Amino acid sequence: MSFSDDEIERYARHLVLAEIGGPGQQRLKAARVAVVGLGGVGAPASLYLAAAGVGRLRLIDDDTVGLSNLQRQIAFSDEDVGGLKVEAGRRRLEGLNPHVGIERAAERLTADHAAGLLEGCDLVIDGTDDFETRFATNAACVAAGVPLVSGALGRWSGQVGVFAGRPCYRCLVTETPPDAETCARVGVVGALAGVVGSMAALEAIKLITGAGEALTARLLIYDGLAGTARTVRVAADPACPVCA
Repeated sequence: MSFSDDEIERYARHLVLAEIGGPGQQRLKAARVAVVGLGGVGAPASLYLAAAGVGRLRLIDDDTVGLSNLQRQIAFSDEDVGGLKVEAGRRRLEGLNPHVGIERAAERLTADHAAGLLEGCDLVIDGTDDFETRFATNAACVAAGVPLVSGALGRWSGQVGVFAGRPCYRCLVTETPPDAETCARVGVVGALAGVVGSMAALEAIKLITGAGEALTARLLIYDGLAGTARTVRVAADPACPVCA
């Protein structure tokens, strides 16, 4: 797989990295990544994946851009308010990197058709804020043998984890918490979305290129107020209904 002169200049800072170089950049160009949810995590993650040269990005979200989104979802602008997120995202990402192919699915991912929406993808980033969608995405990834990068945030803290087979996300969260919180309910500082979304994109890039050590079976928890981070291991649940 060859690169044009424009691509060589565009990805120059990757090409000189020992951990990526030409072979890693080729793997990025050959990859198809699904981004489920173009919200606080998915919007910034998609920007960095497009900038990195991921060959195809599949944007999955049935929502429209709201004015309150612009505080943290930096893939959108004021003129996008009221329009579909996947269409606004396509315009923004194609403007950022015309070498990236953008696929859109203006649908809500559910257990009934998750497999179809994620078919053909090499990796999935889940940045949704409801557990039903997270569970459906995780189950489809486990069934297809596709790595899942999961990101979440609220108030001043966020987390990123990588799940590849066993343990899976359902080992970490066995059931929907009775007091599950959303950003709309509890609030979130806008810049935190950039931190967590960038972390999710970074893990995806590491997984695709084989660089470094991914957060596989680990969860990185970031406390924005304290400026601290810690990493915990995720144990496999012997009774997990998905991967056991």
